[in-house]
Amino acid sequence: MSFIKHRSKPDELKVLESLNERMNLSVKEKNDLSNLAKGFEGEQKFDEWLITLSNDWNILNDLRFDWNNTYYQIDSLSLLSETIHLFEVKNYEGDYYIENDTWYSVKGLEINNPFLQLMRAESLLRRFIKNLGFKYSIESYLIFINPEFHLYHAPRNQQIIFPTQLPRFMNNLSKKTSKIAKNHTQLIEQLLSSHLTKSPYKRIPKYTFDSLKKGVVCMKCRSFINSFRKISLVCSQCGYKESVTSAVLRSIDEYMILFPEKKITRSTIQEWCKIIPKKTLQKILSNNYEQIIDGKNTHYIVCNKSFN
Repeated sequence: MSFIKHRSKPDELKVLESLNERMNLSVKEKNDLSNLAKGFEGEQKFDEWLITLSNDWNILNDLRFDWNNTYYQIDSLSLLSETIHLFEVKNYEGDYYIENDTWYSVKGLEINNPFLQLMRAESLLRRFIKNLGFKYSIESYLIFINPEFHLYHAPRNQQIIFPTQLPRFMNNLSKKTSKIAKNHTQLIEQLLSSHLTKSPYKRIPKYTFDSLKKGVVCMKCRSFINSFRKISLVCSQCGYKESVTSAVLRSIDEYMILFPEKKITRSTIQEWCKIIPKKTLQKILSNNYEQIIDGKNTHYIVCNKSFN
């Protein structure tokens, strides 16, 4: 198995996680955060299953396309021989049921039909690759990853894989033999070049720099650290200890995610981190970022020696 495109935490999730610590989110915004976090967790769990496949499998995760003004996304896509395997992963928890082809939670709330979502993505992908000049068959699967999920009145559909079926399903995939496909590389390049790096849909509340709570957040318990030591920061809530440099770089990374259009300046980052002294902060910036002097103003940009 080879991950051609790895999965990373969505920027939307990173922003909401940060805002949840620095402002009061509405009930809907907290629900959006919870759903995004659960979805990403489920996709990561599925990646652990994909790792068990042989080296013949090429995996591309988290793809987003806009074809003919229609946006769609793919959780995981794999190439084996002349077949594309399309996976839609759901981390639903609890009891659900189907009635007249409509999906409901156990509380009777209607939800989007995940199987129709999969079929829509398959149809769009098929037309997309055909338009590119490739001839591949597509096998699509709806994966329910959470062991605490149950679906009443479930259809007899081999494309829907329930948690108890997942080990057997992955074992059957691993038994598939590979034939050399001459245009794998060309198709992968086309998929990657067509991928949208940014999602057009965002569930982000309005915020400003001044409206957010300032300070360094503990990496473990997510509370704010209120004391500074020369080389380390220790959380008074959970006792987690982190080097000052690591904590500052992590806080700058957070600032860049929340304010991608703003410049990194010493005064701004000092206000953002709150408890870090000027001299310490200046040293960290100089050692990890490239300094840009514009007249009387100085800001910093990410360079090769910056943090990973």
